[in-house]
Order: sequence, then C-alpha cells, then structure tokens
Amino acid sequence: MSQNIFVHRMTTKEIAIEQIVQKLSMIIELLTEEERRRLLEHIKIQYLRKNELAYKDGDLPRDMLCVLTGKLKIYKEGVSGRSQLIRVLKPVSFTGHRAFFADEIHHTSCEALEPTTIVRIPLIVLTDIIQHNARLAWFFIKDLSVRLGSANERTVNLTQKHVRGRLAEALLFLRDTYGVEEDGCTLSIYLSREDMANMSNMTTSNAIRTLSAFAQEKLIAIDGRKIKLINIPELVKINRMGC
Repeated sequence: MSQNIFVHRMTTKEIAIEQIVQKLSMIIELLTEEERRRLLEHIKIQYLRKNELAYKDGDLPRDMLCVLTGKLKIYKEGVSGRSQLIRVLKPVSFTGHRAFFADEIHHTSCEALEPTTIVRIPLIVLTDIIQHNARLAWFFIKDLSVRLGSANERTVNLTQKHVRGRLAEALLFLRDTYGVEEDGCTLSIYLSREDMANMSNMTTSNAIRTLSAFAQEKLIAIDGRKIKLINIPELVKINRMGC
C-alpha cells in the first residue's frame, strides 16, 4: 500500500532567512516574537563585488550593515588622496549605525575587500525597536564602547611606535582578528601593500621595506598578498617595544 508523503522544500528566501537568523542570533535572541517578525520583514540582502561601495563618505546613514560572508573595509580619504584604513569587518560584524545614532552623515567609506554578502537593516526600524527594548539598547552601547576603547588604544600606538612596531602590531592584530589558514601560520586575510600601509599609518614604500626586512629576518614569509607569520614571539617583542 502506497503512502503520499508531502515534503516541504524550502524556498531560497526561506533558506536565506534561516541563515540570517543564525548569523544574527546575538540580536535575534534579544527580541520579542513581534520585534523579530518586524525586523525580518524589513531586512534586505545585498551582494557586493570586490571594490564595490556599500556606502561612501558624505552619504546619509539609512541602514545598519551586517557582514554575512566576505569582508568589508572602512576607510577615510586623507590629504593628497591618501586613504586611512580604519578597520576591516568580517562575519558577523556591524557598521553604518554609529553615524545615525550621532545624527551625522557618514564620515568614512565602506568597500568590499572581496565578494561579500551583507544584510541591510533599516535604521528607522532598528531604532524604533531599541526604544522599546532595553536589552538590545545595551547590546549596541557595549558594542560601540568596546570599539571606542580599541580605537583609542590604536591611536596611541600609531602615533608613538616606530614603523617596525606599528607593522608588527598590524600583523598580530590581523592574526587575532581574522585567524590563520590550515597551516596555522598564513594570515587568512590578504591585504594590498597600500592597505597594510594605511592600517599601520605609514607610506606604502615604508610598508614594503619593513615587510621585506621582516622577511629577511625570518619573522615572516611573503607570497604575493599572502603573509605567513614564522616567528611570532619576536613579532610580539617588536610590538611591545614599539621598535
């Protein structure tokens, strides 16, 4: 005797929503059922090509962005066209909301370092939920406070350390933040020499020379944009001493 078995096949939209709920669990679990429904009704998924802008300096902040896959870089154009790399966002990281909370325009630009998938959450919807949800408000207060503390510490380090100390700090920061590949040594993020220089507050030529010096000293190994950390204790020492 045969039986009719009905199998529910999830649509692409349902799969996407499931993935978003999983990625945004730190926020979703703080919401009521009604707040969750409202948030998910308004979110949008965007796929960015490498070097494509998510927003630019001078834009009005409309959405908070959450990285699902890939990486975004936040940077500021400086004097003579030289840009300053402020930070790189990996899954799951947020950006775009600070300017809105401060009632400002964006003072930085946000660009995909590689093919990247982001979720856009309308800030009007988000802030309305925050006004009625103290736990969600405290989540963003803590997030912004931690980032402010890190930014303050990094500002001091970039102004007081020698170029060797700054570059060692940048390499260790990239390891701690983005991890390494299966070999346990190669950084899992590949930055251009210009981005490495901007991140370390030095010229590109200085960054290239210092990377070459580190390679000659067997502290690192370089293969194109791939950087393998060989002597981490010595890099930690250079970072601590600042020179």
